[in-house]
Amino acid sequence: MYNIKDYVVYKRDVCQIVNKKNINNFEYYVLKSTTDSSLTIDVPVSNESKLLRNLITEKEIELLIEKIKYLSPLEIECKNLEEEYKRLMQDGSIESLVIIIKTTFLRNKIRTENKKKMTDNDQLFFNLAEKYLYNEIAYALNKSYDEAKEYILNNLK
Repeated sequence: MYNIKDYVVYKRDVCQIVNKKNINNFEYYVLKSTTDSSLTIDVPVSNESKLLRNLITEKEIELLIEKIKYLSPLEIECKNLEEEYKRLMQDGSIESLVIIIKTTFLRNKIRTENKKKMTDNDQLFFNLAEKYLYNEIAYALNKSYDEAKEYILNNLK
């Protein structure tokens, strides 16, 4: 059970629980997105375990940093790469975001070496994965998005 003012992850968005309300005798959390202030989401308390998860902790971030070098990117020549990206985006784990970032980065590096530009799909999924990863880490560490990104990159060295 979550409390008002708690930060949680709904799908991939970091949200703050701003209220609870009853609709037709069912209790709902009222969530406010941290990335889109106009977005308010009502989530049934009865389904919280399926729809919400706790924000990553500082300890989990440290473990993620240790794990990053061991996470393998997807097969570069995979014919269903877009489907794999979508599957990873829906999976809900932080590690999935890292795999997308590693895969798209590697594909872009190879394409750049061959004097080609990054594909639109790779660019889209790279941007989304970075946005979700660093936004969650930023809230967990009480840092800005850029500081969170810098923190991860500096600790990978």
